[in-house]
Amino acid sequence: MTLRRLPPALFLPLLAVAFVALVFASGLLLRGARVDLTANRLYTLSAGTEHILAANREPIRLKLYVSDAAMRDLPTLRAYSRRVRELVEDIAARSHGTITLETIDPLPYSEAEDGASAAGLQAVPVGAGGQPVFFGLVGTNAHGGQVTEPFFDPTKEVFLEYDIARLVVSLSGRHKPVLAVLSGLPSGPTFDPQSGQVHDGWAIDSELAKSYELRRLQPGPTSIGEDVDLLLLIHPKNLSDDTQYAIDQFVLRGGRLLVFVDPLAESDPGGQNTPQLGPGGVLTPSVSSSPERLFKAWGIAFDPRKVVRDAQNALQIQNDPHVRPVSNPVMIGLSKESLSQEDTVSAELDSLNLSTTGALALAPGSPMTMLPIARSSGNADLIETDRVRLQSDPVQLAEGFHATGKSYVFAARFIGKPDSAFPERAGGKHLAHANAPVNMIVVADTDVMTDRLWVRAQDFFGRKLFDAFAKNGDFIANAADNLAGTQDLIGLRARPGFRRPFTRVEHMRQRADQSLRGKQDELQAQLKTLESHLAEVHAAADDPRASALQREQVLEFGRQRQRIRSELRQVQAQLNASIDRLGATLKLIDILGVPLLLTLVALGTAWWRRRPRA
Repeated sequence: MTLRRLPPALFLPLLAVAFVALVFASGLLLRGARVDLTANRLYTLSAGTEHILAANREPIRLKLYVSDAAMRDLPTLRAYSRRVRELVEDIAARSHGTITLETIDPLPYSEAEDGASAAGLQAVPVGAGGQPVFFGLVGTNAHGGQVTEPFFDPTKEVFLEYDIARLVVSLSGRHKPVLAVLSGLPSGPTFDPQSGQVHDGWAIDSELAKSYELRRLQPGPTSIGEDVDLLLLIHPKNLSDDTQYAIDQFVLRGGRLLVFVDPLAESDPGGQNTPQLGPGGVLTPSVSSSPERLFKAWGIAFDPRKVVRDAQNALQIQNDPHVRPVSNPVMIGLSKESLSQEDTVSAELDSLNLSTTGALALAPGSPMTMLPIARSSGNADLIETDRVRLQSDPVQLAEGFHATGKSYVFAARFIGKPDSAFPERAGGKHLAHANAPVNMIVVADTDVMTDRLWVRAQDFFGRKLFDAFAKNGDFIANAADNLAGTQDLIGLRARPGFRRPFTRVEHMRQRADQSLRGKQDELQAQLKTLESHLAEVHAAADDPRASALQREQVLEFGRQRQRIRSELRQVQAQLNASIDRLGATLKLIDILGVPLLLTLVALGTAWWRRRPRA
């Protein structure tokens, strides 16, 4: 008896049993198998994460706290919680059994809620009726170590995999690399004796503290510890010979060096006073920095008297909201095209902001090899540092610009076997030559580290969060990771986000804005002039002795202002019209197009099956 001849009462139960068996078998045979078809490979772990999981031998227990009930009226947060849960589950599944995961919903007044609070998770009152929401991760290892991610902020989604991978690294038993910091700028936390308060340092300082054991060196050190993995040198101004000798010997014995020099450090406290021009140049204290003796011995050319102007990469600056932005040729925004795609420090970056930057090069006969990491466009030239200090107006700074056709190097890696910068010194531990090729990165700008060029700080229920608008932080952290040897975390920073913008809509908005910007600026200028005249005439008309003609002028100016404001509204309406039309078209396609297409496919399939066959 064939299946077609079975009675329905028997055929349907057999079909149901076969379906359940097939589902059960596929669940066993295809467990863990999946295909990631997302454009940015969001559900595929990075190679760095895979390597971290493969190298981990420490048993790690993860507890993911998610307040599901409190998030029921927060669809955006609920969607992001699923994204986080799937990623943590994938990491645990691919850890070869070294990581176990427990997902917990900390209901109000429960032991789970007490445990979440005790672990340091942050309860954010964003749920229904202000109910606190827990959304964080707690990791522990067999040695009692504990690391916490207090709250997964959806705006920081691009760092999600990096934050979780860094948590695993912290618990894996590896010691944190030692990062010694010698800074001539207030980059770290500082104490104000007048207020008695401690002021936070730069955002990059707190970010580096998460991955490194920061060792802040006092001014004028005469030795660098043997256990230091990386020396971070920020604004090395007026270093003594003993300090430069300590750096020299650290590098020659194989220590890694990351240097930030500057022809004009805008955050230097010595440059806060208004500069004055004298016979020998600017009279105020110098704000440039360079370890002259070390650079000379290493064959690194850097002139602190010159600042690079880049017309092509100049940032748009708007000091007055009523005035159009202007290009500042000494404030430079680099895109992917200006960043080396061969160096791991910059290969994944697409933006880098700098200000009053110098140029790096190799001196004649240098024992080093220079590998540029960031450079200017060919539409650039050099300007005197003193002139930049005296002229803050971007229009004045652009005067006399003449492109040299040369691309100036802002940041570079230097590799080679240099001699000591202090050949006259001797001693049992003195090194006259590098025993192995040294590896250092030099950046000709310190402002790249300051918050104003790449990050905005905001308070999130008592917790300080950073919203990055450029990749300066990633650039600096990548350079530190590369030199200190923690390569696995480099590729995890700033992965593409889960939310994808409507790029076509943004391009349409930009084109419409460019085409209508001139008309809008013209109308705003007319309106500003008209309102100025109106204020003058109105003041005269308020005088009891004012004539009827003056009162009529007030009315006429009022009618003109109303007309110009109406034209401005029309320009704004034209600006949004194309975007509204695109939105209507997309809705029409979603509502009618897709069902119509499916209907046509179904009708075509039916016709194909019913057509006469020979």
